[in-house]
Amino acid sequence: MRCFVFPGQGSQLPEMGSSFTDDPAWNLVAQASEAAGRDVAHLLLTADADELVQTRNAQLGTFVHSMVVLQSLRDRGVSPEIVAGHSLGELSALCAAGVLTFADAVKLVAARGDAMQQCTTTRAGTMAAVLGLDDDAVAAVCDRADDDVWVANMNAPGQVVIAGDPDAVARAGDDAKADGAKRVMPLDVSGAFHTPFMAPAGEALAAAIAETTFHEANVPVVANVDAAVHTAAIDWPELLERQLTSPVRWAASVTTLVRDGADTFVEVGPGAVLTGTIKRIERSTSRHSAMTPEQVDAVVAAVGAEA
Repeated sequence: MRCFVFPGQGSQLPEMGSSFTDDPAWNLVAQASEAAGRDVAHLLLTADADELVQTRNAQLGTFVHSMVVLQSLRDRGVSPEIVAGHSLGELSALCAAGVLTFADAVKLVAARGDAMQQCTTTRAGTMAAVLGLDDDAVAAVCDRADDDVWVANMNAPGQVVIAGDPDAVARAGDDAKADGAKRVMPLDVSGAFHTPFMAPAGEALAAAIAETTFHEANVPVVANVDAAVHTAAIDWPELLERQLTSPVRWAASVTTLVRDGADTFVEVGPGAVLTGTIKRIERSTSRHSAMTPEQVDAVVAAVGAEA
């Protein structure tokens, strides 16, 4: 079974859309600019790394790039049979599954990015990747800290992200190393995403969700917050609101995808972070990254060979 997975914030790259300007799928960029009221082409072509790292820019740019790549794959006859996305990428997955129209998804991504960026300006937060400890051990470190630090992403075996107050994250990182973590890597982010620090963004996101029409999924979607399969339109407003302050259960999501038959994974959009995590979670899978037209062609050839 062919699964498309969609990256989240942090995968964005300067000029990530430059190789697609002659592809028919590039037409989506103008549609996104109209829906968001922003110059999305600038984000994909000329924005530098400092501009792109801003939450509102990273999320919108990454989403639209993923949708351009998705359309390019579909134009070549390759579509997903099941989907999932990491954090922001969940909205890409919902669009790919037909739960959201493209225009509605753009508006929701823009609202989400704006709300989360506002949170980062009102309360400082950060994130760090803990390598070499299992989920429970990292959770225990956070509990012992008795401060504002939580598990934010469970990405793969031995790869857990913590988030919260910068000082608390630093202390928890030191404790994790004392408990046997091989490495603790600070992440270049401006906020403590997927923790209670994002709660103030919930009101703005809820308002945007209330104005959005959700549809029954054309293909199953595995959700971040519960690592379960969802197809009903009614499920998604609550799931998306909970996602803001809940850990991303990515490793468990991949396990669910594999259990339900996914054996060929295509990462659709910038970067190859998810491809790496999937390799750690289930080596028997076939994994591909699609970020450029050349990679799209390679995916089409590979998927055709595997079908």
